[in-house]
Amino acid sequence: MPPDPSAPRARPVVTRRGRGRALLPTLIVLGVLLVAFLLFTGFYTEWLWFDSVEFTSVYSKQLLTRAGLFAVFGGLLALAVLVNIIIAYRVRPPFRGLSPEQQSLDRYRVGIDPYKRAILVVLGVVLLLLGGGAASGEWRAYLLWRNGSDFGVDDQQFGMDVGFFTFDLPFLRFVLGFLFAAIILSLLVSLIVHYLYGGLRLQSPGERATPAATAHLSILIGIFVLLKAVAYWLDRYQLAVKEGERITGLTYTDVNALLPAKTILTFIALLCALLFFANVLRRTWSLPILGFGLLVLSAILLGGIYPAIVQYFQVRPSEPEKEAPYIARNIEATRDAYGLSEVDLRSYAGETTTTPEELQASAGTINNVRLLDPAVVSPTYNQLQQIRGFYSFPDSLDVDRYQLDGERDAVVAVREVNLDGLNQNQRNWANEHTVYTHGYGLVAAYGNTRLPDGTPEFFSLDIPERGLLADQVDEPRVYFGEESPVYSIVGAPDGATARELDFPDDTRPNGQANNTYSGDGGVGVGSLFRKLLFAAKFQEGNILLSNLVNEESKILWDREPRERVEKVAPWLTLDGDPYPAVVDGRILWIVDGYTTSNGYPYSERTTLGEATADALTATTAAVAAQRQDRVNYIRNSVKATVDAYDGTVTLYEWDTEDPVLQTWMKAFPNTVQSREEIPESLLEH
Repeated sequence: MPPDPSAPRARPVVTRRGRGRALLPTLIVLGVLLVAFLLFTGFYTEWLWFDSVEFTSVYSKQLLTRAGLFAVFGGLLALAVLVNIIIAYRVRPPFRGLSPEQQSLDRYRVGIDPYKRAILVVLGVVLLLLGGGAASGEWRAYLLWRNGSDFGVDDQQFGMDVGFFTFDLPFLRFVLGFLFAAIILSLLVSLIVHYLYGGLRLQSPGERATPAATAHLSILIGIFVLLKAVAYWLDRYQLAVKEGERITGLTYTDVNALLPAKTILTFIALLCALLFFANVLRRTWSLPILGFGLLVLSAILLGGIYPAIVQYFQVRPSEPEKEAPYIARNIEATRDAYGLSEVDLRSYAGETTTTPEELQASAGTINNVRLLDPAVVSPTYNQLQQIRGFYSFPDSLDVDRYQLDGERDAVVAVREVNLDGLNQNQRNWANEHTVYTHGYGLVAAYGNTRLPDGTPEFFSLDIPERGLLADQVDEPRVYFGEESPVYSIVGAPDGATARELDFPDDTRPNGQANNTYSGDGGVGVGSLFRKLLFAAKFQEGNILLSNLVNEESKILWDREPRERVEKVAPWLTLDGDPYPAVVDGRILWIVDGYTTSNGYPYSERTTLGEATADALTATTAAVAAQRQDRVNYIRNSVKATVDAYDGTVTLYEWDTEDPVLQTWMKAFPNTVQSREEIPESLLEH
């Protein structure tokens, strides 16, 4: 009986199973969007930070270089492996026989064939991420290679400029290692595909490899051996920076045994590679395998046993004589690399012949002998000049010099805000990030005198500031310091009530003076979009919801002077102890920047912590982090300043003849100002 057209139609039933199927893709899409937003937040807020200090060129150069290396090397790795997989699959034999081996492999082939494209896509993405991730981390080596300068000094063994070892060799070694990884992966996956689809037979009767598989694998092995020849050739130069038991660089055994061995092995490897390439036409493994065996045997005899014989029978019986020229080379290169070649070394007897007249003539120097120890006087400064518990001074203070009533040595410290000093009932988001935002003033005492009661003789002290130095400080507020909060939100519309604590003032009704930040530092955070960005960045919903964040608000973060310099000059190694100084009415943090290398030929290596540590920085976290970094070249090439009020970072060239600095200045143009542009008022400090 036909259905009645006038009868109501049944509604489709939505099952729980149908809703469950839609839930998983929805969650995946939301997860992808969340990850994308967080990645965008990280990149965009960093861009805003670099824009606030006018160093966006540094950030963009890093991003573009890393992205380019990621795309090129990641793409090459993925392309090399996938192309070899496709070649191995395309040249599979049309008939594989009915052996038990092939019948067992049929089950795998049947299971894989429907998913071939998906497997290739997933494998390509994985290889892209692996290769690109490894390469993007080498952006410094790439920029040094791309912009390398000559040292004007030739190494004593090869007659090549030192710049080749410092700038070129590290990146060439990375490229070679990358190519080795690509060819080994390609060879492994090709072997798997050839075996899976019958190109290689381990148990079947007849030939073990088809002619096509033989040709394909011969080319891959030939490329591997060819790369080995290049590696042997580069190993010759690597000997100049090799760290030995006693010295860095070439020794007698290296020059007379290992260096000739590397040269011979290079040509043997080239010959062996030609045999594998010729096997594409010959398609018989006997001759290439014989050549490869010769290469392995030569590597053992020439690269291992022969140098050991020379060392044992020629060097050890008369080692001081044999190694003397190479030790002298090591000493000379080490002095050059550490800038000590012009130092006049003398031996002084432990006695004095100074006359009273000479002592009188040196009164200016003797009177400046420091009585205050900056490493131990911090508790005294805290007791006398802390003012309130939410201010503090660092554990180790700094030394400076001012010409007020004559040139005087001074022990100085910045009075910084310390949130840990707040009472528990004051610890809330509003206070920590919108009220207690900055420190106030620089405290200075003469380093060579003290008052009758034993306390330091301060010439810059108290809040508001007073003393001889007070008139020279136009802006005493410290928004960027070593103890600044992680982030602060400052600024308010004109006419709004100032909410930032400026300094305690018992003469006012509320016991304090308030302030609204008006400097150029920081990033605007007033719009809803930026509130959302920074709420995500700092994982703090109050940034989005609080009415204390308005259209004129700015957010300050990454405020520690050393951290700010490190971000705008990521190629510098920084001293562990920035020190403050009053320059042209502003409190500036001064940071020493070092250019370093681990590739200066024949120069002795040391840890970076040992090279830059002194009595004040030996226990700091910065030096502790540097202790494991090995270097054999260092120059104090840059003086950096950070304005304590607006966070402005300025880099000045200090060593005008440093090739490493010149290379980085080519890589990041217009970021370092010339030495001639250093103000005289800054040079005094």
